Amino acid sequence: MHSQKLFLPTMGCGTWAWGNRLLWGYDESIDNQLQAVFDLCVSRGVTLFDTGDSYGTGKLNGRSELLLGRFTREYQGIGKENIFIATKLAAYPWRLTRQSMVRACKASAERLGRNVDLVQMHWSTANYAPWQEGWLLDGLGDLYEQGLVKGVGLSNYGSKRLKQVHKKFAERGIPIATLQVQYSLLSTYPVTQLGIKEVCDELGIKLIAYSPLALGILTGKYSEQGPFPKGIRGLLFRQLLPGVRSLLACLREIAQFRNKSMSQVALNWCICKGTIPIPGAKSVEQAQDNIGALGWQLDSSEIAELDKTAASTDKKMVQNIFQTK
Repeated sequence: MHSQKLFLPTMGCGTWAWGNRLLWGYDESIDNQLQAVFDLCVSRGVTLFDTGDSYGTGKLNGRSELLLGRFTREYQGIGKENIFIATKLAAYPWRLTRQSMVRACKASAERLGRNVDLVQMHWSTANYAPWQEGWLLDGLGDLYEQGLVKGVGLSNYGSKRLKQVHKKFAERGIPIATLQVQYSLLSTYPVTQLGIKEVCDELGIKLIAYSPLALGILTGKYSEQGPFPKGIRGLLFRQLLPGVRSLLACLREIAQFRNKSMSQVALNWCICKGTIPIPGAKSVEQAQDNIGALGWQLDSSEIAELDKTAASTDKKMVQNIFQTK
């Protein structure tokens, strides 16, 4: 019934900021701007949009999915048929049955006004409520078997858990299409320490890199002197920037040599590592900059230099607390 291979583009677009006031200062007044970001991405072949049913702060819960649904309906340009929406269902403590996952995905589909293409488990409960996880994964499998989604993926899983879940799904004949982890030059942990890329390659799973620009630190737009973004991001930038000087200098040097932006080099590095980066964008300029990471490739000596500098950087991005081993 489900033999189709999912077609995933080289790069996607993350929509965490669309509806998030707390971290990203979202405001409804930017919705038209976000529609323009969406339109540009699709028209340039960036057709994978990653969202989550928990995206959107407070009263704006589900906002990211609602906006994506609206943008998809309004878009009339080239590539409309390639729009691919991946959502992540939160492992909330009150989601305890397989049915709760099926209901959650149907609610996402309703907000989107269309079926979800790829449904992902937002995080593993293995670290704090291992007994909960089996039911939630069963529910993901049910969505696939009932034909409500084209593929199933995981997020924030390490190699050990991934192998266990792969085995569980294989018993039902369900492939895992994707695994999403925080991966960037400032967050190589899932690949270097957990060896996740080898496991994914071995099991035929595509690796998606979220926060590939480390919340904006790798864009080179922020200096140690400030100004910093508001709120939590600003605090993080204050802590991290002094320790990442050498990495930013290395990025800047390659970017100048290549006549690219630092963001483009950082994203291209992710692509060269065999992952699908999903940078976010709140403005057309940012989206345009992201798209400039496509259509060319860093050479092996540039990659080696970036790897070496990243490995010797003292400060690293904070790992997601839900990331399992």
